[in-house]
Amino acid sequence: MLAKRVIPCLDVRDGKVVKGVQFLGVRDVGDPVALAAEYDRQGADELVFYDITASYEGRGVFLDVVRETAKQVFIPLTVGGGIASVEDMRAALRAGADKISVNSAAVKNPELIRQGADLFGSQCIVLGVDAKKRENGGYDVFVKGGRENTGIDLIEWVKKAESLGAGEICLNSMDADGTREGFDLPMLRAVCGAVRIPVIASGGCGKLEDFSEVFQKTDADAALAASLFHFQELTVGEVKTHLAAAGIPVRKCREVTA
Repeated sequence: MLAKRVIPCLDVRDGKVVKGVQFLGVRDVGDPVALAAEYDRQGADELVFYDITASYEGRGVFLDVVRETAKQVFIPLTVGGGIASVEDMRAALRAGADKISVNSAAVKNPELIRQGADLFGSQCIVLGVDAKKRENGGYDVFVKGGRENTGIDLIEWVKKAESLGAGEICLNSMDADGTREGFDLPMLRAVCGAVRIPVIASGGCGKLEDFSEVFQKTDADAALAASLFHFQELTVGEVKTHLAAAGIPVRKCREVTA
């Protein structure tokens, strides 16, 4: 079994890392470059940066933050928010990103996924998905930072994205986001069962056991969290120690003792 990845997520707005609950009540957390460097030191497998208002505001991604972060960290860096063209992808990669996450722009123009995969390789293209459960069953895809319901079925969308060349899916449950009540296991099982590419679990992690549960009860390849790391309730090393003790393969880091 491949090692499972632990990924801190940094949502950036106006040059600062922020965090909210179900996309609301957002508050400042700290400097993105400093936080990224700390997570690199702790042994994070990757980092994800999202410019959370770029698509809604109709502007490009925060390349200055990407450049400074790339100078400080030595692990894969995924950048998303405001990526609307292959030119945007190229600019982010040149600034130091290793992967590009597309969300709203890909829904508007699915061919963007194919274009990016053809130019830069599928391994560079991550489909970011914000989804929410429908009252009558199934899940809807949302865009523009969770502000707009597209009415697109989640399972149909991830299958299409895979066929277009997406190399990975970062699946965020809007119902679970920021609640700290655990990952959305039913949504994850549905998506993992529909595609063959890696799936990153996002939204709802609140304690150590949530990390082991998501790997034991779904086929997720990675677990992403924000609040627990940002507010120093857990370190990446503590999470990896817990996972290793539970028999879940992880890449070792300085803080892992199991």
